[in-house]
Amino acid sequence: MDRFDAMLAFARVVEAGSFTKAAETLQMSKTSVTQLVQQLEARLRVKLLNRTTRKVNVTADGAAYYERVLRLLADMDDAETSLSGASASPRGRLRVDVPSPLARMILVPALPAFHAQYPDIQLDMGVSDRMVDLIGDHVDCVLRGGELADQSLMARRVADLQLGVFASPSYLAQAGTPRHPRELEDSHHRVVGFMRLSDDRVSPYAMRRDGESIRVQGRYVLAVDDGNAYLAAGLAGLGVLWLPQYMAKAHVASGELVPLFESWQLDPMPLYLAYPPNRHVSAKLRVFIDWVAELMAQHAPVGAASG
Repeated sequence: MDRFDAMLAFARVVEAGSFTKAAETLQMSKTSVTQLVQQLEARLRVKLLNRTTRKVNVTADGAAYYERVLRLLADMDDAETSLSGASASPRGRLRVDVPSPLARMILVPALPAFHAQYPDIQLDMGVSDRMVDLIGDHVDCVLRGGELADQSLMARRVADLQLGVFASPSYLAQAGTPRHPRELEDSHHRVVGFMRLSDDRVSPYAMRRDGESIRVQGRYVLAVDDGNAYLAAGLAGLGVLWLPQYMAKAHVASGELVPLFESWQLDPMPLYLAYPPNRHVSAKLRVFIDWVAELMAQHAPVGAASG
């Protein structure tokens, strides 16, 4: 048994939840992958996986071993890269999770340049606004807006997203144009609610002007937990939106959204790239973090004054 091949096969089965899918990823037969994992379990004298007809689940011992295996595989990748000269390119599979609007409007359009520079990195990109369990979901890093709830994570602040308040012309024609944010609390006005990550509540927004500081929540008929759906609801006239400027810019230019309360200030939303504290930062993860930071500096640099 080749111990490296066996560890790699085991890791891919854990990540895929299936021997068949792992075999496809490794371009091996299912029988070969199964035999490698069985040989690994025999060598360790530990059951690493629970197998059923439909799914493969990792045992407690298997989960602990998987974390060690990830670090070993990453170390081997780095060792090979460091020995292969300055022209070596980071390689391997990188699993990331990013907010849906950020993926659609900024990250994905810029990926051709990333892959031209790092052609051997395979990106598995989860696109969502949900709370991700980085360990349980086997994710290398996440991009998230707002302060991080889990303070144990390692995090790099890569952007400050400037916010504004917007509504569609159809909404304003029906409800009237509010002149003060407090008017959004009136019964004839509606906002689109956004449920942040795993929190079912819709949070209020802090706004200030000339020494006046208020928190506005408003009433909603629709609340969503996805940024693209949130924007679509506002464009459909379902209520007032609080949006990062990068999401609103094109729709303001086309007349689909109208800025509100432009003399009021909102604190920018920090954007963090976070990863587990016990996860080895591989070469491929390092270059991805640096690439995201450089990309976001073009759109929403950290510390930029709101305008």
